[in-house]
Amino acid sequence: MNNVKLTIVYYSMTGKNFQLANWAKEAAEDSGAEVRLVKVKELAPEEAIETNPVWKAQVEREKDIKEATSEDLTWADAIIFSSPTRFGNVASQIKQFMDMQGGIWAEGKLVDKVVSAMSSAQNPHGGQEETIRAIYTTMMHWGAIIVPPGYTDDSIYKAGGNPYGTSVTVGKDGMIEDVETAVKHQANRTVEVAKWIKRGKENDIK
Repeated sequence: MNNVKLTIVYYSMTGKNFQLANWAKEAAEDSGAEVRLVKVKELAPEEAIETNPVWKAQVEREKDIKEATSEDLTWADAIIFSSPTRFGNVASQIKQFMDMQGGIWAEGKLVDKVVSAMSSAQNPHGGQEETIRAIYTTMMHWGAIIVPPGYTDDSIYKAGGNPYGTSVTVGKDGMIEDVETAVKHQANRTVEVAKWIKRGKENDIK
């Protein structure tokens, strides 16, 4: 059986979701998955980015990362989204990317994709869970198979106890919670469930 194909779709203004996405990529590749790490299109005007040194540095850091397309979704068996929280909701860059998938959605090409999501916010109660749940609402419309981490590993508690998906609080000095292990567990769990689904489909074909 072919390895699971995983696409990690993220948006990152200050580098935190970029880090979450890279930890997920590392774990998924270690578990044998073929991984595409892709960023969504930036919607903010260049003038705004230029006035923020941290944001500008992150754009430069990501210059070699491919921009996400519909093909990255149709190619994948599984998808992990990572989005910062914006007023208790999904960042507009991620939301626009999801909203633009109407064509492949209408063709049924997003059905049974195994999906999971991660988020960040400035405050512990700044909407991290709502951001993840908003992503999952869209996934329900896609007919995807949602795989939250739940409380399936001790790392979830260490990372703050979010059962919907790994989330992190971003302080002045960076990430407050220690979430690396939780991210990697979530990625491995997503890949493992995708393996089960893929194996079941292949057995049905036989």
